[in-house]
Amino acid sequence: MRSFRILPLAMLLLAAQLGAQTLKPVATINLPGPAGKRFDYLTIDYQDHYLLSAHLGAGILYVIDLRTNRLLKAIANVPGVEGVEYVPELHKVYTSDWLENKIGVIDLRQFKVIKKIPTRDKPDGSAYAPPFHKLYVSDERGKTEAVIDVRTDAAVKNLAFDSETGMPQYDPVARKVYLNLQDQNIFAVVDPESDQVVARYPVGRCRGNHGMALDVEHRRAFLSCEENDLLTVFDLEKHVPIAYLALAGGGDVVKYDPGLRRIYEACYSGAISVFQEEDADHFRKLEDFPVQKKVHSLAVDTETHRVYAPEQEENGKPVAKMVVYEAVGRR
Repeated sequence: MRSFRILPLAMLLLAAQLGAQTLKPVATINLPGPAGKRFDYLTIDYQDHYLLSAHLGAGILYVIDLRTNRLLKAIANVPGVEGVEYVPELHKVYTSDWLENKIGVIDLRQFKVIKKIPTRDKPDGSAYAPPFHKLYVSDERGKTEAVIDVRTDAAVKNLAFDSETGMPQYDPVARKVYLNLQDQNIFAVVDPESDQVVARYPVGRCRGNHGMALDVEHRRAFLSCEENDLLTVFDLEKHVPIAYLALAGGGDVVKYDPGLRRIYEACYSGAISVFQEEDADHFRKLEDFPVQKKVHSLAVDTETHRVYAPEQEENGKPVAKMVVYEAVGRR
């Protein structure tokens, strides 16, 4: 399948002319589409070196080989796919399919959906807690967090909230699941042992905390504040926000590269906002790296430091492609 090409010189020169400090485009991966439809979350399977990308508007999960930058499989039957979470010990992918309000279970050895688990309303971001064999899926409009036992692929609990639920993350140090309560501007803590909410903390000036990434080593969470275009740095030990950084408009998915200590946030106004963690208490913005508009999501390969961002349009024309970026200006 001929889905990979080197970017033309003109595009590479354009990036240089724009004075990019942090990223440079090195390749694109053309996807079967249909073009012009929105993408959502991506994640990486480090066992097989696969990039798993949700094409929300097309109802497709793409499996891309990171070693060759070639599309291996376009898996259908995941209508409205948003969240994507990989469970290494089972070689399974769990997709949040909001158009049918179900969680799709995909066997990566067969490249097909093998089961669907019902949820409430608009399943979105998800996180896996390996010691507990549990998947946590934010049922955003249902205002719940669905808890799935991956050993049986069955829902074991639904945690109810008075708020829409944003992105969850599992912290292997604290052995807790963190959850954004985006209507209340609250950072909630769930104990996977009991599946009880054990704490709730305000996130200060952050409004509409939806996206989340973690720096586990330095005990920091990075929260995407959708209503006021801020990246909030939250101290996981003191339980308070310690920094607010301006985003380009329309911030959505945020990712952290621990090797470079960089934070990347996809902003659908047409930028990836890039920040440097100087140390656990000091952060600075490096740039708003220009990309096409409507880029909502990205993934970071922490082994190669490459960044992957799907595009649904190019200069206003509909496309379906994945752009590959190399990190530049490394520390």
